[in-house]
Amino acid sequence: MAEKDITEKNLEALNDVFADIVNVLLFKGERLIQENELEADTTKSMFKADGKIHEQERDVSKFWKSGEIRISILGIENQTAQDSDMPLRVISYDGASYKQQLLDKNKKKRYPVATLVLYFGTDEKWSAAKRLYDCFDIPEKLKPFVNDYKINVFNIAFLSPKTIAMFKSDFKIIAEYFRTKRLHQKYKGSKEKLQHANETLKMFSALTGDDSFERVYNESNFGRGGVTMCDVVERIRNDGITEGILEGKADVIKKMLETNFATEQQIAALLKISVKEVQKIARKVPVMG
Repeated sequence: MAEKDITEKNLEALNDVFADIVNVLLFKGERLIQENELEADTTKSMFKADGKIHEQERDVSKFWKSGEIRISILGIENQTAQDSDMPLRVISYDGASYKQQLLDKNKKKRYPVATLVLYFGTDEKWSAAKRLYDCFDIPEKLKPFVNDYKINVFNIAFLSPKTIAMFKSDFKIIAEYFRTKRLHQKYKGSKEKLQHANETLKMFSALTGDDSFERVYNESNFGRGGVTMCDVVERIRNDGITEGILEGKADVIKKMLETNFATEQQIAALLKISVKEVQKIARKVPVMG
């Protein structure tokens, strides 16, 4: 499984974040689902095709329970790019969940399945297929006999400030970032403390393809008081300025090392950077003749 897929799921798999996403996007902010009512569902299911058993996997899936009674299965699928086959994928996930209920002979009560597709694109709203009918050219006379199936797509970058303000978890930070990016505005970061800093910054890196968020968090000591996105953005900006200055002197650093004028440790102490940074900068530039 790709690292990108894993890191996207880490944050949403937390019950408080999962409940928050569903409550805002499905129930307009009403706290209908409590985090203690959620139970992890297996994200993997099997299907048979061409005489072989194949495996398919949801991004995140939870049972919504009231006591010991399962009310529903709720699933989340993340998309950074549009997919015209998304209705086919969703119906296969949902169908697998219904199939599992049929196979469970001990369960007398059946429960519905709902899937949320979270789209993080910033150029335009989701314009790909949203229903099965969009996936085929169906003859008009056949349409009455072909069941349609719609999917629930949420354009995260296009959520209104009012909707984003309803989020109580770290997903609010994610939504704010993508809205800012869509509007081509400078992202300054929120001053709210991150509740799940590690998972949130990993998801940032996965969704944006920029590892600066995760790297800065791992390399910096933000202290016990917690970290805000404002802290992270400021550190990224400062690192970018510092790196630009140092790269201008990279040829000098490499020459100093090759002529034994100074050690890596001495250069690091002089420039007030880590030895790893000295090595990284030196590797980028060819020897000056």
